[in-house]
Amino acid sequence: MNTKIWLSSPHMGNKEIEYVHEAFNTNWIAPLGPHVDGFERDVAAYTGAGHVAALSSGTAALHMALILLGVGKGDEVICQSMTFAASANPVMYQGATPIFVDSEEETWGMDPELLEEAIKDRIARGKKPKAIIPVHLYGMPVKIDEIMTVAAAYDIPVVEDAAEALGSTFQDKACGTFGKLGVLSFNGNKIITTSGGGALVGNDEELIKKARFLATQAKDAAPHYQHSQIGYNYRMSNVCAGIGRGQMEVLNDRVAQRRANHDYYLNQLGDLPGITFVMEPEGYYSNRWLTTILVNPAESNGVTREELRIALEKENIESRAVWKPMHIQPVFEGAPAYVNGTSEKLFEQGLCLPSGSNLTHNELDRVINIFNEVMQPQKV
Repeated sequence: MNTKIWLSSPHMGNKEIEYVHEAFNTNWIAPLGPHVDGFERDVAAYTGAGHVAALSSGTAALHMALILLGVGKGDEVICQSMTFAASANPVMYQGATPIFVDSEEETWGMDPELLEEAIKDRIARGKKPKAIIPVHLYGMPVKIDEIMTVAAAYDIPVVEDAAEALGSTFQDKACGTFGKLGVLSFNGNKIITTSGGGALVGNDEELIKKARFLATQAKDAAPHYQHSQIGYNYRMSNVCAGIGRGQMEVLNDRVAQRRANHDYYLNQLGDLPGITFVMEPEGYYSNRWLTTILVNPAESNGVTREELRIALEKENIESRAVWKPMHIQPVFEGAPAYVNGTSEKLFEQGLCLPSGSNLTHNELDRVINIFNEVMQPQKV
């Protein structure tokens, strides 16, 4: 059998092991330590965020953001429907209700017009949303300027889910730094990894300090263990932060490599009938964390996304359908949703291609050859 081609595997550089060895040699193994502080400084410097709290996951960061914004039982939070479940689950942790908003077709992100419609309707029903969570999907910036304009008009804080978008920018400003708070992920499949991990970023120093406090079990400043409020075990370990410091040194290279993958796929597959790519609007810069395409059977003589996914799988090549929208997920059945059909269409036709920054040209060609084999009779 051919060697496995993964969708997005970790890609280590040369410095990560040095930072990890330093953590071992100095016995800084437990959470907190100099690498955590250094990693937070590195992320702040790269993104331009005023302050950063390094946490155990992107989900933990999003949960912390909602806690800091006072989201609680009975509240409503507007969420992007086209996303991974982790973007909405923390709303449920707080006993609040997710209000799902569909996508627009250009970036696949939250539709600003539908967002405003949802806000107006929730207010008319007597429940002003406590927060808005747009998602920079697959590294493509959402229409964040328009979303921020809508949010400002109704005085609702924005929590940017930039878990997939480290290295992406809108008008040269880093994704995750537009809203009141931003969320990053360093999971094993992300553009850089700390094995597991995430970060909460923002310009409000007191909020980020509060996040660090709550994420370290909310231990009061006392000579004994004293707690005046509920805390969480959400801080990143010094060892994981050491990995992250090494990864930050190669982040620009990883972005360039993933963008090169996307361009190679576009050049080789862009003329196949029924295959379309998500292009960058002016002012948008995507890290191309995952290269995604749409496969329209009406234009590909019946070839479907699923046929291509299965053909790749048979050759030991991992690909996957794009996110199944939250408003049609069983776990969120009954949650209010404002939809226009876009995300369901994307789910039906969307495919994520192998996009790791460590892919070789031979591996990319293996993927492309499968497309040509499946679609040869239809190839232009």
